[in-house]
Amino acid sequence: LLLSFNLVAIALEEKTVITKLGDNATLTCIYRERELHLKNLRVYWQIADDQEECSVVHALISGQDNESEQCIHFKNRTQLFWDRLGKGDFSLLLLNVSQDDERTYKCVVMQKTEYTRMIHQAEVVLTLAASYSQPVLSGPIRNSDSAGEEVTFSCRSGNGYPEPNVYWINKTDNSHLPPSELKITPHADGTYSVFSTLKVEATSNMQIECSIENKLLQENLSAKYMEKQINDSSTESHKNLEKNGRGAQAAGIISIVILIGLLAVFTCWLWRRRSSKLASY
Repeated sequence: LLLSFNLVAIALEEKTVITKLGDNATLTCIYRERELHLKNLRVYWQIADDQEECSVVHALISGQDNESEQCIHFKNRTQLFWDRLGKGDFSLLLLNVSQDDERTYKCVVMQKTEYTRMIHQAEVVLTLAASYSQPVLSGPIRNSDSAGEEVTFSCRSGNGYPEPNVYWINKTDNSHLPPSELKITPHADGTYSVFSTLKVEATSNMQIECSIENKLLQENLSAKYMEKQINDSSTESHKNLEKNGRGAQAAGIISIVILIGLLAVFTCWLWRRRSSKLASY
């Protein structure tokens, strides 16, 4: 009855922690009311869901880690910050988080004096996320006179979590375009890949952007297709090729002229030498 009363009387702290798959996560549990003696404390980290067969994530009893009831899933993956325990910081470090760790965790601190009573409790919601790869946007290859035809763009990205939002944007007026196809594929490691296509009527100056949004990480990655830049680049490359071609042609002509001059000098020298010998004879 006393324990039940304490559960109601003590405020429950609630926090949310967002971490990336494979990283380490710190679940916060801090009690700053008074100086504490570890030998008089019991600290339990557990899964808040009562339906779990095994709920013990980590236990500290009388100043020592107790692994006797720890769930196998958390073996060798949890650590307390020993230099902070005396100051009431019972935060838990969870190593190498996976999708199975995305849960609500509860920290319960019990103190034994004349009787055992709960002095602090906190809940931490662990939410996982993973950054998506830089999207790859493939645009149509077409002639400049194909305005009015329907063209297809495709955009792909992967290795992200959770499911993303995908946006197609016409950058000429920043209007949003509905995707023609959107396919999100889950993978064994818990991440997703996304593939989307867009079919639009071709214009003389298309500027299309594909954007992949991860709301949890507040990340927005985009790729752009700007046909005008591509045409300008092609024109510039063509100009460079013409310029280089003209330079090579001029160098070839100069080389021929020099060769002809050398041949003429050599011929003149031979003629003079022969004339000199004939005169001596």
